[in-house]
Amino acid sequence: MSYKIVVDSCCEMTEQMKGDSVFVRVPLSIACGGKTFVDDAGFDQGELLCAMRQERQPPTTSCPSPQAYLDAYGEGAEDIYVVTLSAVLSGSHNSAQQGKSLLGEEKPNANVHVFNSCSAVCGETLIALKIKELAQAGLPFEQVVSGVERFIGRMKTLFVLEDLENLRKNGRLTKIQAVVTGALRIKLLCHATPEGEIGKLSQALTVKQALGKLVERVCEDLDHVGRTLIISHCNCEERAWKLKAKLESRCRFADILMTGAGGITTVYANNGGIVIAY
Repeated sequence: MSYKIVVDSCCEMTEQMKGDSVFVRVPLSIACGGKTFVDDAGFDQGELLCAMRQERQPPTTSCPSPQAYLDAYGEGAEDIYVVTLSAVLSGSHNSAQQGKSLLGEEKPNANVHVFNSCSAVCGETLIALKIKELAQAGLPFEQVVSGVERFIGRMKTLFVLEDLENLRKNGRLTKIQAVVTGALRIKLLCHATPEGEIGKLSQALTVKQALGKLVERVCEDLDHVGRTLIISHCNCEERAWKLKAKLESRCRFADILMTGAGGITTVYANNGGIVIAY
């Protein structure tokens, strides 16, 4: 069976994925400082970071329209798998579902499944790669869906950010987290909860200390053994490589991949942010 994997643009693609035609990326957009940034191949991270530094108001993001998803579903594939941002953090999931409904009006028997990642960034990447693994192995549509849903239930997403202002201003932190981080300037080790919300795991005085806590937590979680981990970084490649080296020396992952940040990740991770998923 032919298949395609449609992702929204918070899914950070590895270099190998970018050259693989099975993946179709649907862009979100960002408004900041009177400019609109489309989160596609032409996205300029430096320009957005500059605009965010200069603008007092937080950037806002817009999810793809249902029509954009419908266009991405397009022709040429019998099975269509879709991966979106956590449904509680973005309207992208709802738009993808509406696009599925529109396709169903034209093609009632189309095989389309929209996965709620309950995550973001490299969590979406891991899910997309898992879909490809199962679909390429020749599993039927229903078995791919059930296998990936189980995978999502086991997946872990953790992150440490240099700057939490955009998350705070856009209401992505709880009131307590917003007050604590704003008043004390501490760094949080956060995670994606099973429901796809942002939860706090620990805190530290510096990013280095918070990343140390991240490494300790991952090493203590024996579920990591034999898995693939992905690190996504926002304009801090050296920090990401150091984290990769620590994880490789302390943990037993089968593979550790690394990606840079696109537009949506840049908005919320902000300069210096690190996100991991495994």
